[in-house]
Amino acid sequence: MELYDGALNANEITNRWYNDNKLKNYGAIMSFVGVVRDEGWIEGLSFDLYEPILKSWFDRWQEKAKAQNAIILMAHSKGDVAVHETSFIAGVCSPQRKVALNLINEFVEDFKANAPIWKYDLVNNERIYALKRSQKLQNAGILA
Repeated sequence: MELYDGALNANEITNRWYNDNKLKNYGAIMSFVGVVRDEGWIEGLSFDLYEPILKSWFDRWQEKAKAQNAIILMAHSKGDVAVHETSFIAGVCSPQRKVALNLINEFVEDFKANAPIWKYDLVNNERIYALKRSQKLQNAGILA
């Protein structure tokens, strides 16, 4: 798990992951790159995260992947990320294509629902909590 201040350099990160893993006999190395969309009213997004819980959540996913002879990679931004910049990258390395396809889909969906990361819209240089696009985290009171 890699955390960065500001936008991610998708080319550097995905190329490094590929180069670090291409000789490890994985038949599939795939990535998902999340880009901040231009929603018309925002200048970007801003992210707060709680690292201890995020690490525990990610470690559970690594165990799930390991049971399928795969690994999961993740990079996420802290702080502000402008429209059309990258805030999230997920990767899966697996001996088998189907395992990688299933894992990356499940991982990204669970990330959106359960990772302890809070998103804010950036509007007129202000951070506005994105309540309508957020989900309540299990055992967390932030949206109670």
